Amino acid sequence: MSAATRLRRLQQDAEIIVFEKGPYVSFANCGLPYYIGGEIVEREKLIVQSASALKKRFDIDVREFSEVIEIQPEKHEIIVNNNGKVYSESYDQLILSPGAKPLVPQIENLSDVDNVFTLRNIPDVDSIIAYIEKKQPKTAAVVGAGFIGLEMAENLEKRGIKVTIIERDTHLLPPLDTEMAAFVQEELENQGLPIITGHSVVRVAKDRVYLENDAEVSSDLTILSVGIQPETTLAKKAGVNLGLRGAIIVDEHYETSVKDIFAVGDAILVKNQISDEDTLISLASPANRQGRQVADIISGLPVTNKGSIGTAIVRTFNLTAASTGLSEKTVQKLGLDYKAVHITANDHAGYYPGSSSIVLKMIFNPENGEIYGAQAVGQKGVDKRIDILATAIKANLTIFDLPELEFTYAPPFGSAKDPVNMIGYAAMNIAMGISENIQWHELADELSNGRRLLDVRNPSEIKKGAFKNSINIPLDELREHLTELDKNQPLVVSCQSGLRSYNAERILKSAGFDVKNLDGAYGIYSKVTNELLENKI
Repeated sequence: MSAATRLRRLQQDAEIIVFEKGPYVSFANCGLPYYIGGEIVEREKLIVQSASALKKRFDIDVREFSEVIEIQPEKHEIIVNNNGKVYSESYDQLILSPGAKPLVPQIENLSDVDNVFTLRNIPDVDSIIAYIEKKQPKTAAVVGAGFIGLEMAENLEKRGIKVTIIERDTHLLPPLDTEMAAFVQEELENQGLPIITGHSVVRVAKDRVYLENDAEVSSDLTILSVGIQPETTLAKKAGVNLGLRGAIIVDEHYETSVKDIFAVGDAILVKNQISDEDTLISLASPANRQGRQVADIISGLPVTNKGSIGTAIVRTFNLTAASTGLSEKTVQKLGLDYKAVHITANDHAGYYPGSSSIVLKMIFNPENGEIYGAQAVGQKGVDKRIDILATAIKANLTIFDLPELEFTYAPPFGSAKDPVNMIGYAAMNIAMGISENIQWHELADELSNGRRLLDVRNPSEIKKGAFKNSINIPLDELREHLTELDKNQPLVVSCQSGLRSYNAERILKSAGFDVKNLDGAYGIYSKVTNELLENKI
């Protein structure tokens, strides 16, 4: 619909026909979980535009319940099935926007039960609501812990249904790195949701699901949210070239391999603007942009498809998690030279009431300062910071530009040094050689290779959990105890979040010590693993 309405604004005399095989041509699919949970009360709010309204305002011929079953490129015609009536329609240019369909894994007994659902459109949400109201399920399993899966888990729980989350990957929210996803898992567990990772569902029944390790999970209602598959059956049949995971290959003008056939949305391959690799980025904002751009291109405007970076956000009860660009895991797979840095900062001035912490992570190239990606978790202000960093990536800003960014500031809204400024400073310290950090997953190797861990937290913090075999000297006492440390002993220094340990690193290096800073410190490490910990409360 973004393409159709933009075309009308640019070409008032064009004949524009939209074919939709379902009953709704324009609806808010991102709002569906919140309708199930009751936050969106009125079903009508999900319907963005009706066929009649689009005809009246834009003079667009919208044909619902009209499935295009075949494309005949040589004739510039399509074959349409409208409730059993089959007819042909000609075109000068054809835009394909079939989207993606939920991926349904091979699960035993799936066709024999009526309590397993996927969520893609309004008919799907109607089926789920009808089942809940009729059967009154007490338990549910959400299979797949991506963005939609977690939204469904939260909203089913808010309806009073006891939810278990099952994720095949090793951690929730696979687009996030392990340590950042750990904050989300903690929030869900605090809300009473059991979480199973590293296992798949292999069989379903009317009141439970069975895992590959023979475990059983009570489930009167099961939601499959394991991913999506580009819906490209029609395109393939028409001879359009497909690529990764069967997605449609398009050029910089969104044109497919077949002349005069264009494609946009979740069905197409896009270039990741950071890695320059083909990928699938199935998000609403890029899809809407693509629709507008293909209309511009067809209308002769000098617009090109620049690709996407993948910026996404999810709320889980009292916590928000968001990401943009490449994760550390992806950067590692690509073999890129990188460093990662974490900071913990308040969403607004700490002395003003109501502030809360944001944990912000950035992955970057230490040589030229290119920003590869960022992730954040917190109660408030996460969207603002990730949106800024997404804009910085799109604008080709580097870590050296982040401290220069100027934001509105008053105590209720932010800090004089915003978290984005601060993470820029932290990254610059690493790039300039002022600080040398290691990540939580590198600590064990560093210690086994002879380093000793120095914890500069206060004794009251140590009592709540500490690193095994570590030295404890509070930061404020470090200078007067330097002579007690062996300069021939390489050190890793840690605190709670990484700030005090950075200050300790500077003190120690100035005194001639070989020292590295544990990035994110105890706060990050303890969220992910207990391997090197003791006395953790």
